[in-house]
Amino acid sequence: MSVQDDCRHYIRQTVASGERTERCRLGVNEQLPFACPEGCVFYEPRRTSSAGWQVPPSRG
Repeated sequence: MSVQDDCRHYIRQTVASGERTERCRLGVNEQLPFACPEGCVFYEPRRTSSAGWQVPPSRG
């Protein structure tokens, strides 16, 4: 199994401590190791590239 990182439901985040997380917004992924299910019926191609986008840390 692999990760379909071009899916609009796939999210990769880096938190302030430097730890990276990967997840599926719909929660249909395999947990350990993280992978998309074979032939996922929820796959939707990402419409725009997320390359270069950064979200500032929340102030709270």
